[in-house]
Amino acid sequence: MNAPVTIPRHPSEVTGAWLSAALSTAENPVTIGDVDVHAVGTGQTGATYRLTPTYLSDPGTLPETFVIKLPVLDDSVRAGVVLGYISEVAFYAKAAGGLHVPTPRCYYSDINEDGSEFALLLADMNPAVQGDQLAGCGAHDAQLAVTALAGLHGPSWCDPRWLELTECAMPKPGDAAASGGLGQIAEMGVGIVLDKIGDQLDAAERETLTAAMGLVTPWLLHDRDRFSLMHGDYRLDNLLFDPAADAVSVVDWQTMGVGLPARDLAYFLGTSLLPDARREHEADLVHRYHDALGKYGITGYDRETCWQDYRFGMLQVPLIATLGCAFASTTERGDEMMVVMLRRGCEAIRDLGTLDLIESPTG
Repeated sequence: MNAPVTIPRHPSEVTGAWLSAALSTAENPVTIGDVDVHAVGTGQTGATYRLTPTYLSDPGTLPETFVIKLPVLDDSVRAGVVLGYISEVAFYAKAAGGLHVPTPRCYYSDINEDGSEFALLLADMNPAVQGDQLAGCGAHDAQLAVTALAGLHGPSWCDPRWLELTECAMPKPGDAAASGGLGQIAEMGVGIVLDKIGDQLDAAERETLTAAMGLVTPWLLHDRDRFSLMHGDYRLDNLLFDPAADAVSVVDWQTMGVGLPARDLAYFLGTSLLPDARREHEADLVHRYHDALGKYGITGYDRETCWQDYRFGMLQVPLIATLGCAFASTTERGDEMMVVMLRRGCEAIRDLGTLDLIESPTG
């Protein structure tokens, strides 16, 4: 996607003139008058707005509304999350077209050289609604989500070209320096998290969290002989459910990476189902995901191995929650969400014996 206009730094710069230029092509010029701009989402690492344009020319197949994603307005936070902006723009530019994971159509994207300014203009998936991270989801929505996830992992399964992707937000397999660096950041981050919200975690949760963040580097470096593109933050707040169509769309690709596929699966089940529901449904959901992978021609990957990868991958929950809590901007809902995710993730880690599996990964 070309960049015909200056990247808007603030939503007030998303005018009719800007949107006209962003959407117009030589064959199909577009003229837009007023644009109604409303904030949506929590905006901890990015700011998202719904756009309702007034078309002054025939819009053709263009939608009535769009969603635009811009950097977070807090400059102090923005500096720490530019890699995420680079990652998300790269996903739509380089990856989305060759996958089967359902995502909104991207109409325009641009990013500056250092990643501090970017814009993504996406299809508005209304009437689909965002999942509720705090409430959790039921088995049916979880089934939709794990099936959609296979559409990301299956087409990219062990494809070596993704190992050359430079815009990954997380260390790639075998990258000892990056894995060690992230491990150090995780250990530093857990101290920040405990200072911020540690009083809302019980002793077992604090112990599990601290132990888990001490194992990030060996967890990342353990070679389980399979990889794919990963979403990295695959949870309810980043999924849009359309009950009428019985469908889900996946958004927020700021943590795109390459790694063990089941990390995404574990992260979703560990954060998005209440603990009792996870324990009741996780075996079926892991099998459903495994069966969906088979539709993309994945062979030599049996159900038991998939289950062990799921157990191993559960460290993704406290890792991402720790990084988000320690280094993203703070909101009341955001802090509540981090507490809930850490509680659920730590309980899943204990239920599944994840830390023992990392320390003795042949299990």
